[in-house]
Amino acid sequence: MHNLKHETLAVVEPWVKNGLWEAQTISTEHALREAAAVSYLIGRGYQPQHAHQIVESWWHH
Repeated sequence: MHNLKHETLAVVEPWVKNGLWEAQTISTEHALREAAAVSYLIGRGYQPQHAHQIVESWWHH
């Protein structure tokens, strides 16, 4: 169980940090929505960077 916790937190950490930065520059609501969407896509099997690119494309055409 400890490995699952460590692995999960390691995968989401970059998106948490990105969300904290975006919360300061855009909005907390947007940042949470984006971090959740990236995490969801990662859970669906997308590579983390690809998931982030997809989500970013939704707001930045």
